Amino acid sequence: MSEEKLDCRGMACPNPVLKAKEAIDRGGVEKLSVMVDNPAAKENVSRFLARMGYEIDLSEQEGAFVVTGTRGESAEACEIMEEPGTEGRENRIAVLVGTDRMGNGDDILGRKLLINFIATLKEMGTELWRLILLNGGVKLTVEGSDSLDALKSLEKEGIYIMVCGTCLDFFGLLEKKQVGETTNMLDIVTALQTADKVISLT
Repeated sequence: MSEEKLDCRGMACPNPVLKAKEAIDRGGVEKLSVMVDNPAAKENVSRFLARMGYEIDLSEQEGAFVVTGTRGESAEACEIMEEPGTEGRENRIAVLVGTDRMGNGDDILGRKLLINFIATLKEMGTELWRLILLNGGVKLTVEGSDSLDALKSLEKEGIYIMVCGTCLDFFGLLEKKQVGETTNMLDIVTALQTADKVISLT
């Protein structure tokens, strides 16, 4: 069995995922262990390896997290699967929200406007494909957020909500997220590249 170990402690997002991808792209890696030092990286690497067909085992070592992916004999070749919510969407629009308020002038008004913006996104219908939240935008996904119900409703309707794991970790909100998929910059860049149109609110 070809086995490889990566020490990605101290690396910022999305470097641990990129290092894992490089190792897999070289081919022949049946077992890959990635050591990271923060919960966001642990989650991102775990999800990436699972999508690549590896069975995941988590452990702790030297105060760090070790994500080990093992590929069984029956596993399919490495291929990033299409995320949910893609089927039947001809015009795929990604909405990027990098703030917890809308516009400049008054912060209270800005927050109210953003709450209304999130609640109104459903009017885009099937064209809405991804909702990407980063920086202050991740605050919309945590307990106590006035946008939480609207986001849960969008997710229930099949909208894939991507929430920046590094941003959640920075604000100390990783454990408080209530909606969406914790993700990394590689997935965000891929989504922006794949979208037919990007609406940015930062």
